[in-house]
Amino acid sequence: MLTQTGALGIIVETDVSVPMRDGVVLRANVFRPDAAGQFPGLLVRTPYGKGAEGYERYVRAGYVVVTQDTRGRYASEGDFVPFSVEDTGDAEDGYDSVEWLSQQPYCNGKVGTMGCSYNAWMQWKLAPLRPPHLKALCAYSIPVELTEVDWPGAFRPARRVHWWMNTIAPDLRRRKNLPGPHTPEEARKIWHELEHGRWLTFMPWLELPRYLPKGLAEYAEDWLCHPNRKAWRFAEAHHEVEIPNLDFSGWFDHCNGSIGHLSGMQRNARTETARKQSKLVIGPWNHVGLGQRKSGDLDFGPQAQLDLDGMIVRWFDHWLNGMENGVDREPSVRYFVMGSSKWKVASTWPPEGKERAVWYLGSSGDANQVTGSGRLIEATPGDKEPCDSYVYDPNDPVPTLWTRDLFTAPSDRRSLEYRKDVLYYCTAPLEEEVEVVGNPQVVLYASSSAPDTDFFARLVDEAPEGPALEICYGMVRARHRNSLDREELLTPGEVTEFRITLGPTACRFLKGHRIRLEITSSDFPNFDRNHNTGGNDLAEKELVSARQAVFHSKEYPSHLMVMVERAP
Repeated sequence: MLTQTGALGIIVETDVSVPMRDGVVLRANVFRPDAAGQFPGLLVRTPYGKGAEGYERYVRAGYVVVTQDTRGRYASEGDFVPFSVEDTGDAEDGYDSVEWLSQQPYCNGKVGTMGCSYNAWMQWKLAPLRPPHLKALCAYSIPVELTEVDWPGAFRPARRVHWWMNTIAPDLRRRKNLPGPHTPEEARKIWHELEHGRWLTFMPWLELPRYLPKGLAEYAEDWLCHPNRKAWRFAEAHHEVEIPNLDFSGWFDHCNGSIGHLSGMQRNARTETARKQSKLVIGPWNHVGLGQRKSGDLDFGPQAQLDLDGMIVRWFDHWLNGMENGVDREPSVRYFVMGSSKWKVASTWPPEGKERAVWYLGSSGDANQVTGSGRLIEATPGDKEPCDSYVYDPNDPVPTLWTRDLFTAPSDRRSLEYRKDVLYYCTAPLEEEVEVVGNPQVVLYASSSAPDTDFFARLVDEAPEGPALEICYGMVRARHRNSLDREELLTPGEVTEFRITLGPTACRFLKGHRIRLEITSSDFPNFDRNHNTGGNDLAEKELVSARQAVFHSKEYPSHLMVMVERAP
């Protein structure tokens, strides 16, 4: 352990030993005010390297911040177990760490936890154990269940393989004295400059774990063999949580399933305080840009930018320091409406009091070009409208429009309008503003020449001069169209109903804009390619083209359903 003076007025202790109940020692960095007295503690547990900076603002606000390498990572002892299995030991480690911090001479016995993504998962594992000195959570941007990280029945290779190769594997190689890379920085350099094409087009996926170090390889293989496993069970854990949580999420965050924590806590949390005082803030952000005005290449304006650190300090000022700063009187939900750039509030998500609207798909059979007759109309379709068709070739999938590091981000869909395997359905230019809020749903009547295939639906805000901004999307893997827990293959050529729930959103479509719905069958490498064979896509290499048809008639009324607020 090294004690040193950090920024003026801050004491830093590095690699402090924190003993666990089974004798394993975890190591933490401690940042505390250089002043007499005791202070509330804030605990951050992370598998990504505990770091030595970034917490000055919290210390200056009067907190002791402890950042800890979790079991089997970086300076901590033990074996790392990733979150793809049920029992990782992290809940008990979290409990012991909270209680250890509460007993330190510089802590006043009140502890909060904070952190994003995996660091938030650590908190949701810990909270149901109810350590007596834990008073509040700030766990944000982590879904309620593991299957929401990928998608029901699908595998998302871009983010997952990037994470395995560049984030988790390097430190395991270092610990086991294996050849490098040994740091995420080294791994990402190799990925970007040399090997990303190799790994993103790898087949079959079930053989990829052989290229990962032991301690990760067996878990990656298990994850691939059981993609439908529900390992987290946080929906059940909410019953045992007795303290409130502050959550942040983004419309373009691949973890926007975190929104489900609010409704779970409001319905089921153990105490009235946890049920009524948990909060959620949703902006036009992606996973690595929470609180920022820019997401990917798009700028949502100064209204989109929030001081998340300041909000977190204020949260803990109330729950750990007892300040009467109004946190307890704020609404449960605050959300950003794209298009209007306004923040709105609600008591729950989705907001109540919206009107249901339905737009039916229609065309003359040429919706596979953006200049075709594909339309969204409020009138039900006629008896004999022709269907729209396209060929989905998994050797030539629709490319994902993402950032260089393969994080989700809003995209201008005009860059893909050259393709013939995307169907476009648009309203006429709007004569009044329409605000869409919640999770849109698409009921799609379609057939395929394949026994299994995918359908994607995207909601797009099409401005007269651009951009065509992706608002949200969803997908369905045909074999899991009715249940994640069982497989039902298609009868080739038979019209089948598919229900696709899109991600959460709030967008005000302005006058002159068009509401656009895109239908296609791939989004690679965001999602693995459906091989169209009916076999195990993760275990085989064969790729077969499929002829897809989308129907829109009185018999097969494909439609888009949204909750809206129309302009006054």
